[in-house]
Amino acid sequence: MSTVDLYRTVRLIRRFEERAIEFVRSGEIVGGIHPYVGQEAIAAAVCAALTPADVITSTHRGHGHVLARGVDPGRLLAELMGRETGLNKGRGGSMHAADFSLGILGANAIVGAAGSIATGAAWAHRRQGRDTVAVTFFGDGAMNEGMLLEAFNLAALWRIPVIFVCENNGYATTMPVESAVAGSITGRARAFGMPAFTIDGQDPETVLKATTAAVARARSGKGPMFLECLTYRFDAHHTFEHRARLDYRSADQLASGRSRDPVEIQGARLSERERAEVDDEIEAVLDAATEFALGSPHPDPADALKYLYAVRP
Repeated sequence: MSTVDLYRTVRLIRRFEERAIEFVRSGEIVGGIHPYVGQEAIAAAVCAALTPADVITSTHRGHGHVLARGVDPGRLLAELMGRETGLNKGRGGSMHAADFSLGILGANAIVGAAGSIATGAAWAHRRQGRDTVAVTFFGDGAMNEGMLLEAFNLAALWRIPVIFVCENNGYATTMPVESAVAGSITGRARAFGMPAFTIDGQDPETVLKATTAAVARARSGKGPMFLECLTYRFDAHHTFEHRARLDYRSADQLASGRSRDPVEIQGARLSERERAEVDDEIEAVLDAATEFALGSPHPDPADALKYLYAVRP
């Protein structure tokens, strides 16, 4: 992916999230979202290292991942608004976006649960003779979840081509990582026999380089790899915080965390003209997405049970 294209994805995610926050405040998005603002470099660069045949699983903070994978912003925004034209016909909402046609096996509201899904998917593809690589995203809080550790064990034991990407933004909701995780995050991964590295999650180029190497290793049959991407969540854990005003980060902490902005880091690699052109392009894309989502119908309440059960042929 070119420098411009990587910036385009980072910028798209940032502006999409900022608009989504506005729609939460206006009431168009009911229930709130978990903003991805500040962590854009990880989604953009990791997905840039994948082929169309690869697959991902995501988290409750997953808008950036699915946008980076190529979903239509209009359909994602419609999903957040609970509209019939959404990715999942308005039934998945913010935390369950999926698009199998793009290899997005789903965001997941259960902390750490998506790791086992990605591991199983990668194993299944390998059994069918494909060289598909799976990537699963999760936060530092998931490192204490047993189902994720079980996924580490099977992936390492069976040399499954899965990349574990830990987005360590320093907090599990409001709990600092140093108060929640004994030892080190990469140390836990290495204990299962897989290579594990800590990288700068705010620099898109750094993340792209590390992920490209991890994907090539997994595709060649050498098994899983673990990447701890050090990042920072600029906004709330959940937009509920905008009303509750939880006090767990000082103004100095926020300013320090925001001092390394992935949008600015990647944007500085472009000329002023290139950056302005991309910024204008993204605004036009999101204007169209907004018009599409707001103009889409809500699902018919009479169809509430539709798609709930599988229908046998």
